[in-house]
Amino acid sequence: MTIITVTPVGAEDMYTLLVEKERELRQAGRGTLHRHGPRKRGQEKWRHTAFKGWLKLQRSLGGVVVVEVRGRSDRDEWQLVTSLVGFLQRHFGEEIGSVHLTFATEE
Repeated sequence: MTIITVTPVGAEDMYTLLVEKERELRQAGRGTLHRHGPRKRGQEKWRHTAFKGWLKLQRSLGGVVVVEVRGRSDRDEWQLVTSLVGFLQRHFGEEIGSVHLTFATEE
């Protein structure tokens, strides 16, 4: 499992920006990361069109977004991480102050 913490520059609400961009791309028939599962306030679950696994986004204080990435295999997980970081860079490069990766080991 990999935890990604996305910290915005200033007072941006990264969670809302991410959710709106995913919806915009999905409605246009574009993008590889798409919402999956039931809606929950302050949480989203996304899947990738090609890689097996999921990303769970959660809104945090100060506009920070915490993303839990789980892949079926180590390779799938790393591809999901790479895909998300690319998505963040392409669409929100100016709004992001930092991206922090934590590699968690499961016991």
